[in-house]
Amino acid sequence: MQKLSLLVLCLFATFLAFPKGIDEVKDDSKKEAKTESKTETTTETKTEAKTEEEEEKKGQFTFSGYIDSYYTGNFNKPLSRSNLGAYYARVFDQKSGQISLGLVQTKMQYSNDKSDVVVDLTFGPNANMGNYGNAVGTALAIKQAYFNWKASSKLTLTAGQFGTHIGYEVIDAPVNFNYSLSNLFNNGPFYHIGVKGTYAFSDKASLMVGVVNNVDNLDDNNRKKGLISQLFLNPVEGWNVYLNFINSNEANPDAQGNTPSAHYRVFDIATTYQATEKLLLGLNAAYGSQKGDYQGAGGPTDTKTWGGAAGYISVAASDLFSIGARYEYFDNTGGARALLNRKDEGTSVNSFTLTGNFTLADGHLLIKPEFRLDAYKKLSGAGETNLQQFEDSKGAYSKNSQSTLGLALIYKF
Repeated sequence: MQKLSLLVLCLFATFLAFPKGIDEVKDDSKKEAKTESKTETTTETKTEAKTEEEEEKKGQFTFSGYIDSYYTGNFNKPLSRSNLGAYYARVFDQKSGQISLGLVQTKMQYSNDKSDVVVDLTFGPNANMGNYGNAVGTALAIKQAYFNWKASSKLTLTAGQFGTHIGYEVIDAPVNFNYSLSNLFNNGPFYHIGVKGTYAFSDKASLMVGVVNNVDNLDDNNRKKGLISQLFLNPVEGWNVYLNFINSNEANPDAQGNTPSAHYRVFDIATTYQATEKLLLGLNAAYGSQKGDYQGAGGPTDTKTWGGAAGYISVAASDLFSIGARYEYFDNTGGARALLNRKDEGTSVNSFTLTGNFTLADGHLLIKPEFRLDAYKKLSGAGETNLQQFEDSKGAYSKNSQSTLGLALIYKF
């Protein structure tokens, strides 16, 4: 009987213990599965984060550029086939009656989360003119070569050679709507060599301040340094405003090695407003002054001023075609800049440019037909019949205005 009682007790104990063991096994399995799942997820997340971090540190290399060519017909039919007139009426599209190569650009850029470096090289006829003051003979010119250090989320420091912050238009043909460049662009600085810092107060405001050598030159001609600055504002969505400034002493040292008192100074505003999805409005205005020598080319003993304004409008008719116009008034009657008449006196000009833009080949090919009219003050004094601004078909300077019609072909990559 005792044996039977003991057997029943053992069986009952086993029966009670067995379900508990099943539950424990199931719980352990869940724990193991959760642990494995959590470990795998954590490992994958860490791996992905590590990969992204490595990619950010490793950075990205990009290669881009463009090539452009153009043909311009001049209604004056100048004997020399030049669009320049008496003095520098055009920046780049200087030849008429021939198909001309413009600029070849190759831009290399490396970027990561803390820095960028840009090497921007140009070739061709316009490279010489874009490398203002440092002609190299239709070969290679350094357009830009600089690096950025992102010292913080708000502060970026830049050193090297960089394009000017002054003005609305840039040297890059694919970026500007009009192919021919304005007189404001032509008579302003092209590039600087120095250091600058940009501080972003927010997405809507930033300030750049820098110290540079002289203007448009690889070598500084004196020991003085120039000050540059730019205030960026975004008052409302679609409206960008840039307030620009430069002040420098461009005078060559005298025989004793002293730099004479002189200045080159420009105040400039450039603004764009995206009025609608298809309509863009723009404005550029500048006021400059100069006193004394300018890099050995001489200059006014008293302060002389120049200035101008240009208005821009462009409308996108479709994804493939857009049309835009520019009106500009530029005043150099003080004679401080290079825009002069045949008597080597300062002058002023009204210019109107109408440009079409066909965008083809998935955005790589731009075809730009363009009409431009430049009208200068007519000289009407005795003996000034052939002292006007532009050349006629016989080589006489009998025209005070010039109209051109051309076509530009631009391929960007």
